[in-house]
Amino acid sequence: MKFLGFVLLELVLLVIAVNGGNLVKRLPGYNGDLPFTLETGYVGVGQNKDVQLFYYFVESQKDPLKDPLLLWIAGGPGCSALASFLFASGPLSFDIKDYNGGLPSLVLNPYTWTQGLNIIYLDAPVGTGFSYSKTYQEYNMGDYKFVAHAYHFLVEWFMEHSKFLGNQFYIAGEGYSGNLIPMIVQEIIKGNQVKHLPVLNLKGYMIGNPGTDIHIDFNSRIPFAHRMSLIPDKLFESAKTNCNGNFIAPNRSKKCASDIDSVNELINKINTVQIFEPSCISMLPKLNDENMAREYLKDKYRSGFFCSKPNGTQLWCREYNHVFSYIWANDKSVQEALHVHKGTKSPWQYCNDNLNRIYTHDVTSVVDYYRKLSKTKLRVLIYSGDVDMAIPHIGTQQWIMSLNMTLNESWRAWSVDAQIAGYTTKFTKNTDFGLTYATVKGAGHFAAEHKIKECSAMIHRWISYYPL
Repeated sequence: MKFLGFVLLELVLLVIAVNGGNLVKRLPGYNGDLPFTLETGYVGVGQNKDVQLFYYFVESQKDPLKDPLLLWIAGGPGCSALASFLFASGPLSFDIKDYNGGLPSLVLNPYTWTQGLNIIYLDAPVGTGFSYSKTYQEYNMGDYKFVAHAYHFLVEWFMEHSKFLGNQFYIAGEGYSGNLIPMIVQEIIKGNQVKHLPVLNLKGYMIGNPGTDIHIDFNSRIPFAHRMSLIPDKLFESAKTNCNGNFIAPNRSKKCASDIDSVNELINKINTVQIFEPSCISMLPKLNDENMAREYLKDKYRSGFFCSKPNGTQLWCREYNHVFSYIWANDKSVQEALHVHKGTKSPWQYCNDNLNRIYTHDVTSVVDYYRKLSKTKLRVLIYSGDVDMAIPHIGTQQWIMSLNMTLNESWRAWSVDAQIAGYTTKFTKNTDFGLTYATVKGAGHFAAEHKIKECSAMIHRWISYYPL
């Protein structure tokens, strides 16, 4: 029986263990033993622990028992943490040169965040990546249920890994996880206050291009498009007047609706998540299996349309790189090496669009959560790729300013290798709380993937209490 694109073999699931991590010493595609400690496993959550959340845990390559521990939750909701592991912050990445149709090769990522951080990459909510459920009904997911599962995961994981309880603990993510992380943080604080064991050494959180408030986030897209010269001054001023500054109101006047139609006609073919890169989603096939993905990439190489960098002479699409993950993650030898439970996934998906269709968005704004958390002693890093039109930096700065914090550091540039990498400012609410906001120049919605070197420098400086 097929459900959400997965084939569930219930008789197999009945005998699978609830929790347990496995050390991974070798991975197909990488030549030799892994020069870092990788553990994969499942943690059972929910009322009967029917939900099995899959994780990748990479120990810091410096001092694991002293370096901070980070939980990474990808966006979507429903995008696999493996994408962040392989394309942004993890210790490995694909060698995408001269692909010949075989299993993609892996190389070390020189800008991995694990040079000083322990990181748990979590496939959540259920149905994401390699996570699954023993019952069909558990695939029905929403914000509150996701938050409960995430907190339950942390409790169970730390019970199994108690040696890390003393490490400074942070939660991080991007995109839609911006709606969920402040709620999860609130749950941790509540648990710590009542001494719910284990007590977590929570120090803060960081989020890239965070979804926060549907109205603020989406309403900022048109002002952003105007700033980026995608729509003319006259049309923007007309839309602002006729729509009274509310561009996403359901009950629009005829003049407002006409202006919005004109705006959409100008921007609807722009790549929303990175306005300077090609819009390629329509050019990608439905990658239903590993063989289809391999043939697709081989064809791209033969036709000369695949380039590893955006400065290639032919059309370049970032999504072409992502096809490597479909091939690699759906390979049987890879799943065996990762200790994926047999019969629980067919196929692995970069993002589970089927899950997103039935996901209930219980909370449309979490600004009040951020406001309450500004009264704590936590450290916060919010960063935005400055050419992201999905969650524009304009809206993010708007809700940050609504928290009524005190400006601690004025807007200034921050640099990597003597080049401006973005701009940053810092706010405080009390003597202990601090929020650093940063833009990443030239990055889109997935800033840590688009600007790997710069984001790595930003994260390592912030986590070490250094100025950006």
